[in-house]
Amino acid sequence: MEFIDYYKVLGVDKKASTEDIKKAYRKLARKYHPDLNPNDKEAEMNFKRANEANEVLSDPEKRKKYDEYGQDWQHAEEFERAKRSRAQQGRQGDRSGYTYSRTSGSDQDFSDFFESMFGGGGQGFGAGGQRVRFRGQDYNAQLQLSLMDVYTPQKQTLTVNGKNIRLTIPAGIEDGQTIKIKGHGGPGIEGGPAGDLYITFSIVNHTAFKRDGANLYKTVEVPLVKAVLGGEIQVETLTGKVKLKVAAGTDNGTKVKLKGKGFPKYKKEGQFGDLYLTYQVKIPKQLTQEQRELFESLEKTNLV
Repeated sequence: MEFIDYYKVLGVDKKASTEDIKKAYRKLARKYHPDLNPNDKEAEMNFKRANEANEVLSDPEKRKKYDEYGQDWQHAEEFERAKRSRAQQGRQGDRSGYTYSRTSGSDQDFSDFFESMFGGGGQGFGAGGQRVRFRGQDYNAQLQLSLMDVYTPQKQTLTVNGKNIRLTIPAGIEDGQTIKIKGHGGPGIEGGPAGDLYITFSIVNHTAFKRDGANLYKTVEVPLVKAVLGGEIQVETLTGKVKLKVAAGTDNGTKVKLKGKGFPKYKKEGQFGDLYLTYQVKIPKQLTQEQRELFESLEKTNLV
């Protein structure tokens, strides 16, 4: 498999900070998001690679292994155990042991190193002739859902390597969030454990609401007369319409909070965020002659 340099994928230096990596990932995620590049296979591949690179480099432990072992970073622990085993054999009289060091920028592959230690064909043996077991490769997948889909728990069936995986997606999952399905990645080698499946969610919002975590935001029009005199309006929420009282003399841009009318909180059953409304006073565009005369009369009283 061709080695993919995660630093080059994100366009950052190897000394980049965690914040630099996050910024680079967000920029690429926006650029190559499937919603903005429909039916573009290259953009889809770039989006997946950016997700994969971010998953590794934004995790300090994974990044450390990646910097040390390159494309074989997922087998870092096995390599360390193998080296310790061979070193112990050497101390006990086996002088055929190996030493290995990787300098920055070296093109030597750790898989070659492993073969030189234990022989080709993937047949790995440690001290005492025991086989060295390798953990399977982690898989990465993307699942697209709508905002309304994730308002309630979702049951989905995914097919990976010919196997159906049934999972329940908790309500409130966020755009770009990744969850791990343990043991559903690539098969292990020599009896090693299977890798894990990482699913990154792409949440598409076709509603009039803007979402920030569990809170929702929406702009609501208020007729001019009700803004001046007060009255009642109906507002659409995700769960239906509610009636609100508008105070007399309500200014344009007034904000109102509807407690508990926001989005479900992730993995907190029965808990919801809030809905924040911003009132936009609706100015009539076309007036009849009579209406115009009324406004002119009001203007003379210095009320408008």
